[in-house]
Order: sequence, then C-alpha cells, then structure tokens
Amino acid sequence: SSMPSDRKINSTAACMAFMMEGCEMKKVRSNSRMYNRYFLLDPDMHWLRWEPSKKDSEKAKLEIKSIKEVRLGKKTPVLRSNGLSDQFPDECAFSIIYGDNYESLDLVASTADVVSTWVMGLRYLVSYGRHTVDMMEPSQPSLRTSWIGSVFELADVEKEGHIDLFRATQIIKGLNPGMKESRIQLKFKEFQKAKDQYGEAINLDTFVEAYCELCTRPEIFFLLVQFSSNKEYLDSKDLMLFVEVEQGVEGVTEDMCRDIVQKFEPSAEGRERGYLSIDGFTHYLLSSECHIFDPQHKRVCQDMTQPLSHYYINSSHNASLLEDHFWGSSDISSYIRALRMGCRSIEVIVWDGPDNEPVVYVGSSVASQLVFSKVLDIINQYAFESSEYPLILCLVTHCCIPQQRVMAQHMKKILGDKLFIDSPNKEENYLPSPEKLKGKILLKGKKLPPSCTDAEGDVTDEEEGLEMSQRVGTDEKDQLNGLGCKTLRLCRELSDLVSLCKSVQFRDFEFSKRDQKYWEICSFNEVDANKFANEFPEEFVCYNKRFLSRVYPTPMRIDASNMNPQDFWKCGCQIVAMNYQTPGLMMDLNLGWFRQNGNCGYVLRPAIMREEVSYFSANARDSLPGVSAQLLHIKVISGQNLPKPRGSAAKGDVVEPYIYVEIHGIPADCAEQRTKTVSQNGDNPIFDESFEFQINLPELAVLRFVVLDDDYIGDEFIGQYTIPFECLQPGYRHVPLQSLTGEFLPNTTLFIHVAITNRRGGGKAHKKGISVRKSRKAREYTTTKTTGIKVVDELFRASTQPLREATDLRENVQNAMVSFKELCGLTPAANMKQCILTVSTWLMNSERSLRVTVDLSETYPTMEAQGVVPELLRKVLNAYDMMIQTSKTLIESADVVYSKLTQAQRAGLDFHEDLHRIGGKEGLKGRKLQKAMESYAWNITVLKGQADLLKHAKSEALDTLRQIHYAAQSCGLSKNGAASPQLQLKEMMMRRKIRRVRSETQV
Repeated sequence: SSMPSDRKINSTAACMAFMMEGCEMKKVRSNSRMYNRYFLLDPDMHWLRWEPSKKDSEKAKLEIKSIKEVRLGKKTPVLRSNGLSDQFPDECAFSIIYGDNYESLDLVASTADVVSTWVMGLRYLVSYGRHTVDMMEPSQPSLRTSWIGSVFELADVEKEGHIDLFRATQIIKGLNPGMKESRIQLKFKEFQKAKDQYGEAINLDTFVEAYCELCTRPEIFFLLVQFSSNKEYLDSKDLMLFVEVEQGVEGVTEDMCRDIVQKFEPSAEGRERGYLSIDGFTHYLLSSECHIFDPQHKRVCQDMTQPLSHYYINSSHNASLLEDHFWGSSDISSYIRALRMGCRSIEVIVWDGPDNEPVVYVGSSVASQLVFSKVLDIINQYAFESSEYPLILCLVTHCCIPQQRVMAQHMKKILGDKLFIDSPNKEENYLPSPEKLKGKILLKGKKLPPSCTDAEGDVTDEEEGLEMSQRVGTDEKDQLNGLGCKTLRLCRELSDLVSLCKSVQFRDFEFSKRDQKYWEICSFNEVDANKFANEFPEEFVCYNKRFLSRVYPTPMRIDASNMNPQDFWKCGCQIVAMNYQTPGLMMDLNLGWFRQNGNCGYVLRPAIMREEVSYFSANARDSLPGVSAQLLHIKVISGQNLPKPRGSAAKGDVVEPYIYVEIHGIPADCAEQRTKTVSQNGDNPIFDESFEFQINLPELAVLRFVVLDDDYIGDEFIGQYTIPFECLQPGYRHVPLQSLTGEFLPNTTLFIHVAITNRRGGGKAHKKGISVRKSRKAREYTTTKTTGIKVVDELFRASTQPLREATDLRENVQNAMVSFKELCGLTPAANMKQCILTVSTWLMNSERSLRVTVDLSETYPTMEAQGVVPELLRKVLNAYDMMIQTSKTLIESADVVYSKLTQAQRAGLDFHEDLHRIGGKEGLKGRKLQKAMESYAWNITVLKGQADLLKHAKSEALDTLRQIHYAAQSCGLSKNGAASPQLQLKEMMMRRKIRRVRSETQV
C-alpha cells in the first residue's frame, strides 16, 4: 500500500497533507492504455499536477476550479471499456470530470484507501475552492475539538491542565464502547513520545489528538464530506439529502433531521445550531435507525388469514434435549428456550413412567426423565409468550393404555380451552388460518379410524415413534413403503384430542391427491423428503399447497446435527424440525428466516408456491416464470471491534479477518463470495469490496455474513448475521454480529452498503452485470408452452402478443433508466434521487451561465436547459427525455395490456376442473397427460406472473416520477412547483377511466 499503515485520514487537513506529498497512480487513456504517473496537489491547493509527462509541465496539470465532479469507481466509458474492466477492482478507480466539455481524467490507485483520500480531498476542494478556507491551520477550534476540550475540562477537576492516563483511557473508552484499553493507552504513549513527554499525565492537546486519531472512522468521514455543504459537519439540509437519497427514506423533512441532530450530536453547540459532526454522524449510523434489518418486519407484517398449509412454521425436534441423542440430558429449560425463540411446533416424546405417571425423554437419556405433567405446565405457561399464533404439539406416544389415559387427563386439565379439539369441517378444502387459530394448541398425533367404536384400537406407528423405540431396543416390525411400520394400541380419550393434525402414513402423491384429507399430516424422514425433492420436485410443491408436511432429521444424526431447512422450504414443506440445541449454519438460517414476520413463528410462503394453479420446480436453476429476478449489490466497507474467536489459541491479540457473503435459497440463487484478508488493522478492518448476486426467487432468499479469522489455531469463527432478503434496507447500514450460539456481540458490527435493482435484459444474467442492455432483437421473451390439447393451446397462443408487449414496456423503461444513470456517472444500482442530485452538483460547479430546470407543472416532468449546453449534458438531457417517454408509454399502456393478460389467465383457468377429462378425450394418458398438466400450470403461472410484473413496473415508474419531483425540489432545480405527482397522476388516470367508461357505454 502507498498509504502508510500508521497514517489515519481523519480530517480534511490530513487529506490535503497526503495529496501534497503525492503518490503514484495509473493514468488511463481513452485507448485503454495505462501510464504510471506521480500525482500531487500544489501547495496553494489550486492545481493538481502529474509527472513525468511528455507534455510541457504547464500542460500536465489541472485547475481545481475547473473540476465539475469526482466519481468513485468505474463510472466513465473509458473505465467501463472491455479492455480494462477486469484488470483492477472497482474500489481502486476514480475519475475527475473537468472543463466546460465535461472531459474525464481516469485514474487507478494502488489501494481503496488512497482512492478514498484523493476523492474526499478533491470533493472538499471543489465544494470550498471558491471560498478562502484555511484548511491546514484552522484559525478557530472546530465544533468537534471544542466539544472534546469541554469533556477534558470536566474531567480535569483540579484544573491542573492534565488528567492521568487511566482517567483519559476510561473517558475515550466510554465515548467509543468496544475499543480496547491497550490500544488507547498505546496511542497516548505514541503521541507523548513524539512530543518528548513521558509519565502518566495527559494534557489537553494530547487528549484531543488521541481522540481524533482513535475515534474517527475514515470511511464515515469520507461519507460526511460527500454530503456536507458546511465544511466538516452536516446541517439539516445536508442530512435530509443523505437520508432521502442514500438511505431511501420517503417523506424526509427538515424537522425529522433536526430531531436526528438532537438525538445523536454529542456537542451542545452542535445541537443548538442544528449541526451533526463526525461523532454525531457516526452515532447515527451505528444506531438502530441505520440497522440493516427493516423495522417493519419486527412486527407481524404478513397476511395471517391464509390456510395453515400456506406458511412455514418454526419447528423444534427433540425439544427436551440439551446436547446429542445419546449423551444429551433432557431438561425443562430447553422447552422454555425453544418457545421463547418463536418455535410453533414442538415435539414431546412420552414413555411409561413410575407410579402410573408418564415421563418425557429422548433416546437413551433415561436418567434425566421429565414428568409429562411438568412439561405440559411449562408449555401452557410459555406457549404464547412470544407469539399468539397456534402451537402444534407433536406427540410421540410409547405409553400403555392406562398411562395414555393419564396423558389425556393431564392435557385436558392443564391446557384446558387452549387445546383445539373441534372436529374439522368436511365442507372445507383447506386448514383454518393462523389468525382463526390464535391462542390455540393443536395436537399432532394418531387417531382411531372412524370404523373403530371401541374404547381403544390399533393404529400404525410409522414415524419418529418407531425410530425412537428401535434406538432403545424395541423389535422392528414389518416394512411399509420402505419405512418401518408397527402397530400401536391407542385409547379413545387420547385419540379424541387430535383434530386438525391427524398423523397418517404417506403412500404416494397420486394417493394423497385422491384420498388424503386436508386435516391429515404426513411426516417425512429427511432421507425420504430429499428423495422426493430431487425426483418429484413439482409434485412435492403441489402436495404442500394443501397438506401440512413435517420433515424430521434422520436417526443417523446421533450428534443432533441439523439438516439444511432450505432443502425442504424450497419444496413448500411447512414444518422442518430443527435441533435447537445445536448451533451453526443451519440453525442460523432457521432463526434468521423466522425473524421476518415479527418472529411470530409463521412466514407466508411465496405466492408461486401457494396458488392452486401455478408451476414451480424446487430444483429450478434459472429465472422463474412470472417472478422478477433481482440483483443484490453488497459493498462490504469495514468491520468494528472484531474479537478473537472464542475457542482460538491464536498467536496474538490481533485478528486477521475475512468475510464470506452467502446467499441461501433455491438452487439457482445459492452463491458465496469472500473478501480479502485484512492483516494490519484486524479489529477495525477496512475491506472496501463490492459483490453482486442474482436473486431469482427473492421471497425464499436469505443473506448471511460470516466473519472468520485467518490467523487462528483451533477456532476461526468470529461472528455471523443472517437476514431474509425481504428484510434488507438499502443504503449505508451496520450489521450487528452474533456469536455461534446466537448472542449479539457487544459493539461488534460490519459497515456495508446495500442496493437492490431489477435484473436487466430478460435473459440470463450477463457476466458483467446489469449495465448490459439488450436490443429488442436479442431480447428473450417469456412464452407459453404447448400442452397438446388443441382448444387450450389456441387460447394460450392468443396471449403471445400481450406477453411480448408487457416485456417490451418493462424493459424499454429499464434500459432507458440504465442509460440515464450511466451518463450521470452512476451505477444501475443508483436511485433517481441520486441522478437528480448529480445533475444539480454539476450545475453548481459550472463556471458557465448554465441553468437546468425540471418543470414540475407537467404530469411527466421535463428537464430543460438554458444557455450553451456541453456535449455530455446534452446526452444526459436526451437520456432523461427517453426515460420519461418510455415511462409515459408504460404508465398509459399498462392497464390495457394487464387486462389482456388477466383475461387470458381467467379463460385458461376455466379449463382447470375439466383438463384431465379433455386431455383424455384427445388421447393423452400417462406421462403425456402429466406433461400437458405441467405445461398448462406453467402457462397460467406465466400469464399471472407477467401481469403482476407489469403492474409492479407501472408502480415503479410512478415512483420514479415521484422521486424526480421531490429530488428536483430538494436540489433547487424545480420550476413551477406543483402539487405532488401522485395527485396529478390520479387525476389523469381518473379522466382516462371516465373517457374509457363513456366509450364502452356508447359501444
């Protein structure tokens, strides 16, 4: 690195000093060739120079006041060209846009740190170059140093002008929790040594200097300088721009921003004047307001009125165990822990106990038996503490008839009205909803057949019950469908308590479709469930639309390890039973997943897996019909206060961290990428690395960050955080890290940037990402499939044209938006507010009498320029016009095309009931008929999906207009300030609707 390891850029003065010393960077020419040059800033801070150069030294320079913009990353045509894009990382490139013709000086530095310093310094000079700002030696103390000085004076009770080392260390540790005392003390000693001062006394200058050095995070300071219009702090307008443009918050007001300042700014002067200093800004970014997890998902936010089979249900296996199946002891606290963690399906394995009192234990842990009635007491007490939605009690019974009767008595007495015992409504086709079953405990277990009228009878016991009994030495009986099967004597009292979750033997999908009742539930050993997932993925998904299925770990997992729940969630399996006592990746996925709906234990499955007629294969390896693929852009910026791995016996105190960014979901989405290892500043590392992931089924995707130590002996795990894709907040966010067992590590975070965009182009994701646009000739259209049933195929063939129109409407807008963003020097991940802000910045930095306004009196705001327009700005204006035109076409045409697609879908659905018979009449049978049914479901899914995508695209286009409206007002570009765009568009749509109704009436 050309950035000295001991130098920390924590002020603009430090930036200027570094730039004046200069450093070597590569200058990139338009022919893609690169030249090494030494760049430095003139002492008067008016010129940027480089050497050696064949040019006259007076030509190898650039005047600071001619700079229009400084772009971070590969944001110009030269840096994006094919010959260069793979030669250096995005973080090491930046461009200086200068002159009246907006030319670019494209540079590549050795490290991201060097880039950050130059970009920060140049942006600062561009903002303040026209004012006489004495940056090197400020004439008066800054907001920050005044505040730190007042903290020091309060600590200096004796007014001696110094405080002792211990007190100074504790003050800084208190202001920056998580920082190591040894690091603070070392920094004090470094400064003292540099000034030839020794001893335990720390004076004001040393205290202020050490605080600024230790407590300034350069990456946050860099961010502050980008948005600051007031030197080294943000006023409420700056903050408003940051919160709105970068953090994606809607409806931000100056009052809201003043509240942020009051809440997070440490200095009284800053709060009084409404300024947020670097310390206040850091506190704000570390607060829950800038957490990666969307707070809307901290409460129940999904529709809870769908059938129970339409939800994933948080489930525990062998809840009583503390450790593994053989050596683990049973403990009542395990039930409490599982219920408090949001578990809604809990297993209780009951055996005959002494004194006619049934007991609970697992496997061979006979020594630590729990009395069944005590377990029920705990379940009754904690059942609805963390969630009011139904709890499924999976009862595995190994008791004799007398003790079964005792079990039934205990359940009626202890659980009382909470126990749901109403008979299922045979007129219905689906289970009741979680909303209807609030506060109820459902018993999953065996039930006597209707033909049995005696007080007791035989039922088959083919599930965990058999495996458990085999493990403790009971004889194996006959086999049924490859599964062990024995009979169990069951009493009437226990049978009558089972209502909506009657356990039955699974035979095959055809049998279930024909004969299984909606209140019957099958359990699958993970081996069998995996087999069905791989060999019959479509059938398994269809089966789970109507019936609950429970997947439990194979008995071969004697160490109580966990299966991957995603393997079964992708098939729609609702209840995937996890060993809660075993931490690790699989449990992280389970707990992270169920956070997304207020941790209530229920998560609504993706629509494509719920709708009665829809096509979804669990093993899909590409984009899905009718689901909008998303691109997730993650920039891992830095880590804070990373501890040593708990079980590590590593060489020293310093960690050498690296990070895995993982996506878990359907097979097409599973991916992982890792950062480099940071070896010099391990506990507060700077990574500055960007990653991109394509997400084909966002509703089933989970993002996981794992931090590991490269310098370890024994344990390498530092921390992790797992979050569902749907819960991500865009912008600059902090990620709180958790330990292996799930506790949050104090003050330990990652700092990242998140952006989510639609995938461009319609085909497979291009290697170079979403900036690649497809012409209409190369565009891949989603089409319907031939079923082989003539009347059905004719109907679907008629929908070809509206399907193409829907794709063109969406992708024309997407391509126009990408072009506009790229010309603004932004990535396709940028939002429209950032584009308008960029254009505004160019104008502020222009020496010409150039004025651009956005006319907000129009429904579709036009961007107009007065004066001589440079070539680049002319291209930007043309790209803006194209974006507005394609948006207008989409908004005004979407309803008609949407109507055609939904009509075709409804007409197709009319064949649903009779499809089997019609196919048979046309001579289709066996596999051919099955294929026709699948193609039919695919076509219905495509029509509904493309209609939904078009509706969503229209909503996004309206949102783009709204962003333009508010951003133009915020940046001072608005002309004819108008009512909100929603109001205008509502009026326009209403007028259009009235005209359409009139014309239809006349017809």
